[in-house]
Amino acid sequence: MDHCYQVHPCYAKFSDVPVLKLNLKTLSVGPSLDSPDTFERNHAENVSMVSLKFQDSNGVLDQGHQTSSPVRRDVVNRSLSAAKFLENDETDLEGGKLEKERDKMIRGNKVPKIQNQALISGLAYCISSCSMILVNKFVLSSYDFNAGISLMVYQNFISVIIVSILSSLGLISTEPLTWRLIKVWLPVNFIFVGMLVTSMFSLRYINVAMVTVLKNVTNVITAVGEMYLFMKHHDSRVWAALFLMIISAVSGGITDLQFHAVGYAWQILNCFLTASYSLTLRRVMDTAKQVTKSGNLGEFSMVLLNNTLSLPLGILLIFVFKEFDYLCTTPLLRMPDFWLVMTLSGFLGLAISFTSMWFLHQTGATTYSLVGSLNKIPLSVAGIVIFKVPTSLQNSASILFGLLAGVFFARAKMRERSQS
Repeated sequence: MDHCYQVHPCYAKFSDVPVLKLNLKTLSVGPSLDSPDTFERNHAENVSMVSLKFQDSNGVLDQGHQTSSPVRRDVVNRSLSAAKFLENDETDLEGGKLEKERDKMIRGNKVPKIQNQALISGLAYCISSCSMILVNKFVLSSYDFNAGISLMVYQNFISVIIVSILSSLGLISTEPLTWRLIKVWLPVNFIFVGMLVTSMFSLRYINVAMVTVLKNVTNVITAVGEMYLFMKHHDSRVWAALFLMIISAVSGGITDLQFHAVGYAWQILNCFLTASYSLTLRRVMDTAKQVTKSGNLGEFSMVLLNNTLSLPLGILLIFVFKEFDYLCTTPLLRMPDFWLVMTLSGFLGLAISFTSMWFLHQTGATTYSLVGSLNKIPLSVAGIVIFKVPTSLQNSASILFGLLAGVFFARAKMRERSQS
């Protein structure tokens, strides 16, 4: 889903973590069509960021631009305090020159700080999301690891451990996992697990660039689902962008020199599951919030909830798909470097949640969505170059066409939101 969240933000350093904790409940409002690429596993929990980081309502869209933002409020408060200090000391200044110099220095120190945070958070989000996909592809293809479900379970286990530690230290806030909440969330979690599993299976057989283009089909399915389930209508620009996405996906598949029917089948199933996850989440979120103690379900609560519930189901699927027998015989599990790469993928998965929230908090839903779409371009190029994917001029043109269609879709959604 084209980003995000989205989802589906944050702080410049660890000491600012309380700022993040105060704003979690304003982010988890429901997924939208323009969520970040759902291939970024934890953006499905945001979200992809997000998907839960923002929805098509003006109130949420303006979150990143109001002075109610803790970072912006801090800047305003400090600026007002500084102005008051200068006013009290005005009698001690000679000709007002010192006052002007102080005011200039305050403005010079504050404004670049916000701009730098937006730039740094954007880069962190792009790097973490691209790295997650490339590392997963490396594990599944370069190492020829034929146990995608096991990889998913290991990544989710790492996320549960890290989030639990951060929550116990008081650095983030999470809701306790009650039986009432688990019962409400189970249907969503089944789809969530299916979405991750099919994503792993498709990535094993299809190159990164084509996976990115094919995932655009998710937006088409989601748009149709919104129209029939929520009576939501989209303008002509949105439908035009979706039509271009379909053309690029079809032309990309026809010209794919490494076409793999099994991989494409898994990817099509992944598109349906991802769209179902987004649409189901909208119905379940309100009910889930009602059964929590705080009345809200924040980003990290969803990360903890989804990943915790996915573990028993994932372990069951390991035996169903006979991955356990493969794990007992593969020599990869005796290689320290393989474990290092797998662990890195787990940390990157959680890093997407942190960086996407940070980036959304520093900018806004509009910028977040557009960057999520633009981020697919360097990701696709990197996937082709790093894994030495054989391609043709026609296939490259189809991939580029699909990526540009994603950007056009993001801009069309922005215009649609602004008009509504």
